[in-house]
Amino acid sequence: MPIPPTAAVADAAVRLGVPVAIAPPALLPVVPGGLFAGPAMPVTHAGSVDVFLEAIDDAPPGAVLVVDNGGRQDEACVGDLVVLEAASAGLSALVVWGRHRDTAELRRIGLPVHSLGARSFGPRRVPPAGPAMRVAFLDGVPVTADHVLVGDDDGVLVLPGHEQDRLFALALQIQETEGRQARRMADGESLRAQLDFAGYRRKQAEDPSMTLRKHLAERGGAIET
Repeated sequence: MPIPPTAAVADAAVRLGVPVAIAPPALLPVVPGGLFAGPAMPVTHAGSVDVFLEAIDDAPPGAVLVVDNGGRQDEACVGDLVVLEAASAGLSALVVWGRHRDTAELRRIGLPVHSLGARSFGPRRVPPAGPAMRVAFLDGVPVTADHVLVGDDDGVLVLPGHEQDRLFALALQIQETEGRQARRMADGESLRAQLDFAGYRRKQAEDPSMTLRKHLAERGGAIET
């Protein structure tokens, strides 16, 4: 199934009443224009690269490596070697609650990476011994292996994995409907004409409880904002 944009997935979640979490808006893409989706592979960073290699080793195809570095500003926890390893292993993206480095190389690699921004220094702390912690929080948003992440330039959504197919199916329908509307606008037909906005205003004047959303639902429109 194709990957719909996050805006369409968010609209689908509203229509279906599916709870979807939003990753912090401070997480920005290193390379604009990327679109990804995949099962979450969460891990808590403790100061050493071995936890990333272990998570990549165990990740299912197309997984999104979700790194919890506590939002630290004093160090980059992910660089070009980890991102290149993830790309080589078939992962679809990295979402880092922390900072990255090697920005130029990350752009060359091209794998989607969302982080809090760049920092030159890597970890300078001594990592504790012990197994990797397979949990992650994105500023309080919990991410487990039961989640699916979808991301693009509008942000990152955390979905219940069992709802992915239903959300994506409706999101693709919404995207197609809005695509048709945009093409008709390019051909000279205004959005107001397509949505019979004049008719909505007449209805609303007669019935103040009439909403644009209800009017659009009656007409099969897909615009949400």
